[in-house]
Amino acid sequence: MRKTSRVIAAGLMALSPFMASEGLTGSRNRETVKLKQHQKTYGYTLQRVSVKATCFPHRLNLVLAHIARKTGGRPIVTSGHRHGGRRGSQHRNCMAADIRVPGVSTSRIVAAARTAPHIGGIGTYCNGLVHVDVGPKRRWRHC
Repeated sequence: MRKTSRVIAAGLMALSPFMASEGLTGSRNRETVKLKQHQKTYGYTLQRVSVKATCFPHRLNLVLAHIARKTGGRPIVTSGHRHGGRRGSQHRNCMAADIRVPGVSTSRIVAAARTAPHIGGIGTYCNGLVHVDVGPKRRWRHC
């Protein structure tokens, strides 16, 4: 008998928050909670989930969006922020991205990047990647 009354008491205590919100009259005063939605839409996609791009400054996002508009394709970021590498690399400061745009030639990507606002460095590599950053203005080609 004692054990049964403890189980009933525990059950009532577990239900008491629900009963208090509904009240004794049975009226339901429930709050609706809206989930937050992402406010930002980016002009690029990531090649892999492991590519770090959440720290990109607004200026770099503008450069990538400009390239997307000018080329008609969405850039794929193959490399963003990374530790290590060369000292002075804009990737270490999260101010650079290595990109490719499917179906668009490297020369068209570079031409679009040259007209982008806030553009700094533009580099090309033999594997078809284009480096864009918002650091100091410079150009290079590694092949």
